[in-house]
Amino acid sequence: MDFDVTQDWHVASPYDFLRTLRHRQPVFHSAHLGAYVLTRYADVRAAYGDPRVFSSKGSLTISRSLTEETRRRLGEHGSFLSSFVANVDPPDHTRLRRSVSRAFTPRAVAAMERRFRELNENLLDRLAGRREADFVQEIAHEPSVKLTAAFIGVPESDESFVQHRVKDWFQLFLSPQSPDRQLELADSFLTYLDYVDRLAAARAKEPRDDFTSLMTSLIGKELTHREVVELISTILLGGNDTVPNQLGNSVLRLLREGLWPVPPERIPNAVEECMRIDGASLGSFRHTTAEVELHGVRIPAGALVLLSTDSAAHDETVFPDPETFVIDRANADAHLVFGYGIHFCVGAALGRLQLRTALEVLGRRLPGLKPVPGAPVAYRRSIVGRGLPSLLVQW
Repeated sequence: MDFDVTQDWHVASPYDFLRTLRHRQPVFHSAHLGAYVLTRYADVRAAYGDPRVFSSKGSLTISRSLTEETRRRLGEHGSFLSSFVANVDPPDHTRLRRSVSRAFTPRAVAAMERRFRELNENLLDRLAGRREADFVQEIAHEPSVKLTAAFIGVPESDESFVQHRVKDWFQLFLSPQSPDRQLELADSFLTYLDYVDRLAAARAKEPRDDFTSLMTSLIGKELTHREVVELISTILLGGNDTVPNQLGNSVLRLLREGLWPVPPERIPNAVEECMRIDGASLGSFRHTTAEVELHGVRIPAGALVLLSTDSAAHDETVFPDPETFVIDRANADAHLVFGYGIHFCVGAALGRLQLRTALEVLGRRLPGLKPVPGAPVAYRRSIVGRGLPSLLVQW
C-alpha cells in the first residue's frame, strides 16, 4: 500500500496504514508522492527543528503533477509561493517573519476576537428561524472569510470572489487534477493573482488600516512587491480554507463523540485535541540539502520529504491510545499541526482564538446541534489538507 490521495481512506482514515509505517518503515519512500515520508513524532519534530538539512525552500510549490501545457499557461507564476515565509530558509525567512509579525500583536489579535465573535453571533441571528443547515457551507466559513477579508483589506463586495479563487489555487497546486481541470484552475489562479496585485498597488498609493497597507509600506525596505502579494495570498488561504476546515472537522468529531456542547472551561483543551486527532493540516514538505541516514534508510541530498504531522499526532509513544478522543488529554497541544521551530505558524494564535470563539458561540446558541441522520460524510481529497466539503446538521 502507498499514499494515494485519490482513495477515500487516504484523508478520512489513514491511521492503520500510518501505524504500520511507524512500526515497520518509519522512513517510507512513497512512489505515489515521489517523496520520503517521516512518520514518527520524534523524527517529524526533529526535521522541523533542523532547517539547514530539511530545507523549506520551494517546499510549498508541489506542482510536479502539472502538465507542460499548464506550466506554460502559468509562466513565471508556476513557482507561486516561492518567496512566502513558510517556503524559504534564513536569512530570507527571518526578514519575512519579522515583517509579518508586526500585524499579529496581542492588541491586534484581541481586536480580531471581538470582531470574530460578532460575526458568529450575526450569522446565527440570520439562521434563527432555521432548524437545518450545511454546517460547512453555511456556518463554518463565513465568519472566518469575513474576518480575514477585513484584516487583509479586501472589500466586502469581493469576499466571494476571493473565497472561490483561493480554493481554486489550493486545488491547482496541492491536489491532483485532470489536465483540462488544471487549465481551468490555472486561469482562475492568474485572475486571482492579478486581483491581489492590484489590491497591493492600490494600498501602496492610498494606505488604510489593514494588513495590505502595512506590508506595502515595507516595500523597498524589508519586502518586495512579489513577497507582499504572496504573503497576502497565503493568509487569505488560512482564513478562507484552513481554519474553517478545522472547525468543520472539530464539530463533526465533537458531535460523533457525544460531547456537544463543550463546557466553556473545557473548550481550549478540546480545540487542541480536535487538532491532534482531526488536523486540517496533514504535514509539510521539505527538501534535503545533504544526505541523511535515518532508521537504516539513506535519504539522498535533494530529496523531497513529507513530514507527516498527521502520523506524528497519532504516535502512541507520545499520545497513549491515540485513536481515542480524550477531551482533557494532558499533552493534546503537543501536536505539530502548526509546525515547529522557526516555521511555527505565525497565525497560530489567531487560528486557536477563532476555533475557541466559534465553539463557545455555537455551543451556546445551538446546544441541540446534531448531524442529519443518514447524511453522507466525505472528505476532500488533498495531499496536505483534511476538510469536509459538506456537513448536514440540524438543531
